[in-house]
Amino acid sequence: MGRRRLWTGAPPGRNPFALPRGLRGRLAGRIMARANRACNAELLAWLDVRAGTHVLEVGCGPGVLVELLTRRPDVRVTAVDPSAEMVAMAQRRNARAVRRGRVHIHPGDAAATGVDDGRVDLAISVNTVAMWPRLDDGMAELHRVLRSGGRAVIAWHRRPARFALAGEELSAVEAALANRFGNAERTILRGSVVFSAVKCG
Repeated sequence: MGRRRLWTGAPPGRNPFALPRGLRGRLAGRIMARANRACNAELLAWLDVRAGTHVLEVGCGPGVLVELLTRRPDVRVTAVDPSAEMVAMAQRRNARAVRRGRVHIHPGDAAATGVDDGRVDLAISVNTVAMWPRLDDGMAELHRVLRSGGRAVIAWHRRPARFALAGEELSAVEAALANRFGNAERTILRGSVVFSAVKCG
């Protein structure tokens, strides 16, 4: 863990939000659940997820976006996170939907979701892209799991400003998405910068 570095060049160090583990990780999960709810709700309103959509969330954390997605009719959700603590928290938060088979939550990361090729309509990452070790590996995985016409959506903090990525880092995310998908669009929401692309062919 000490030698692992992120694509931004920064080491994750002992930051409990980078890879939540143990008691500190569970506390971080509770903080994330409160702090990110408004951001998740804003993104979901912008996305307008329709009935019948199969969504993959990469880096689901404590499962707040999963919970909000299950309030939409006939939406199925697969969610992955590299943290065992976050997987457990997300499963508890969404226990009823898990029992009903609408939600599947398991260990995984941006480069290895465990989802079959072309299985999802919408792949989302919220406030996790800066934690990916290799940016292009994550983009390749999103492209692989999406069906033709499916959409990849990557959001990162705009507010509070102390969490915002630098301009060149935002440009790197946009360029990596465009390189893999052949297209990319940047949208500014109140709390997030959102990058999206559609899989063609």
